[in-house]
Amino acid sequence: MTMIRLRQMSVFAHIVETGSITAAAELLTLSKSVVSQHLKSLETELGIMLLKRTTRKQILTVAGQQFYQQCKTLNQVASDAWNDAQQMKAIPQGRIRITAPNALMETLVTPAIADLLAQYPLLNPELISHDHHLDLISEDIDLAIRVGQSQESGLKQKRIGEFRDVLCGRPEYIASKPWQELAYIGNTWQGHQIRHQFNYHAKYQSVSSKAPKVKQVDQKMDSFIYNTNTHCISNSFYTCLALIKSASGIGIIPDFHLKNLVTELHEVFPEYQLQLNTVYALHPFNNQMPLSVKVCLRAITDQLNSTTEM
Repeated sequence: MTMIRLRQMSVFAHIVETGSITAAAELLTLSKSVVSQHLKSLETELGIMLLKRTTRKQILTVAGQQFYQQCKTLNQVASDAWNDAQQMKAIPQGRIRITAPNALMETLVTPAIADLLAQYPLLNPELISHDHHLDLISEDIDLAIRVGQSQESGLKQKRIGEFRDVLCGRPEYIASKPWQELAYIGNTWQGHQIRHQFNYHAKYQSVSSKAPKVKQVDQKMDSFIYNTNTHCISNSFYTCLALIKSASGIGIIPDFHLKNLVTELHEVFPEYQLQLNTVYALHPFNNQMPLSVKVCLRAITDQLNSTTEM
């Protein structure tokens, strides 16, 4: 069915409901001649008369009565579709697919979304934890939280905050041998060859500040490079964390995670720190970002900033 026919059927229903061509023209902000032509073309193409008209009155024919019911339904469907779409602009609702690395999903994304669900029960989030970058288009992802800038073209990205990784391990394991001999637990995204630059910061408040300084590096050094190879590697942040907690080696975890593990894990170099990691939000929308994505992005940003400021 062509768009012209759909338009003619919609106009016909309005003529019936308003009682005249003149009234329908005023409602639709069209000229009387245009409305009249729509009706004439519709009757001509159908090969039947829909309305018996005089200068003062119009009456539906038998065929017109049956045809009007279908046209009325057509207009109602169109009206409902329009109202539903408009409602999406007013209240966050519907499905939204969000992906983030495992380390950020539990601590940052999940608490933010949990608060939103209490406010907006019509929201249906799908949270996808993955330490590798998923393709937003092929995976139908609405919002991706990533560490570092993306080189993917066609995506919008926004810096939403930052955090710092910390090299840490069980204190008894760190103290068991020289730091150059400590086994390194790595994530697959790090690769097998590890290189970290540590910068000395005399005023740096160690995340595990209450811990004894079990390892020392010459404090006269402004910075040093830590090179090693991974002893064990995993594609899951939580697998790496479990290995670190079991004293199988040392590895990096975000500073906001270490704050909750200060009784179990200590920093390898308490007076040195790694560079900051910048967190970005990526999405495939241009100027018409859905409200559900907007509120989720705002909530995750607030959660990141409040967590890293603690």
